[in-house]
Amino acid sequence: MGRVTERRRTIRIRDGVVTTRPDTLVAEEPLEIRLNGKPLAITMRTPGDDFALAAGFLVSEGVIGEGSEVQSIVYCAGATADGVNTYNVVDVQLAPGVVVPDITLERNVYTTSSCGLCGKASLDAVRTTTRHPVADNPPVRVTPALLSALPDRLREAQRVFDRTGGLHAAALFSPEGELLDIREDVGRHNAVDKLVGRALTDDRLPLSQAILLVSGRASFELVQKAVMAGIPMLAAVSAPSSLAVDLAAESGLTLVGFLRGQSMNVYAGDHRIALEAAVGQG
Repeated sequence: MGRVTERRRTIRIRDGVVTTRPDTLVAEEPLEIRLNGKPLAITMRTPGDDFALAAGFLVSEGVIGEGSEVQSIVYCAGATADGVNTYNVVDVQLAPGVVVPDITLERNVYTTSSCGLCGKASLDAVRTTTRHPVADNPPVRVTPALLSALPDRLREAQRVFDRTGGLHAAALFSPEGELLDIREDVGRHNAVDKLVGRALTDDRLPLSQAILLVSGRASFELVQKAVMAGIPMLAAVSAPSSLAVDLAAESGLTLVGFLRGQSMNVYAGDHRIALEAAVGQG
């Protein structure tokens, strides 16, 4: 299996001084996901947690919703000239009786590390019906102060980012602010899929008592992944897109953006934010 980081020779220029030294970079390799032996999608990812990534991807696609629907996840033989396994092909075998939806015709087989849904044929195809409606979740309510503390906790737990500066992170927190799980990847959607896939295999879906925090922006595909996993609240340190806000409002998800220091914007689902605890409302 590929490494999470790799070393490359770099010429550094600092204040006019030129030096040569190795630099640590985040690894990026393709992962082909197969479903019952048939190719489904290829995504660029950071190697590691590949089985969780594949499982989480299938949750977001609406193929599976609980761990019992997966019979096995295995690596397939790699495709190198000398026959060495690259560990870049994963096959998910569904349990007997699980219906396989025809999603291959609606998806371009290639996705990128920045977009998990670029191959969708239409917006209607993206609006997958979740098995874990967020509106049905037990109530989760947090204070702005608790949300403000989460980005620093996320940053402290980013081990690979400290060495490379080139990874996105996604983390799950409890309503009390406890870090439940964190995953890093060159693709923000991959990091979320790894979180959801791990929860699926650990029989923890739906994640109805969890807050999802992502290190970048809140895109449409991240909102959808949160909704598909039954996560009631998504917070991002950067901006959301208009479509992300629309989907959050439509599905009942709480969406927070620009979560930096004591500042944040609540774009949808403000009933889960204890606004009366905030100071200086205007």
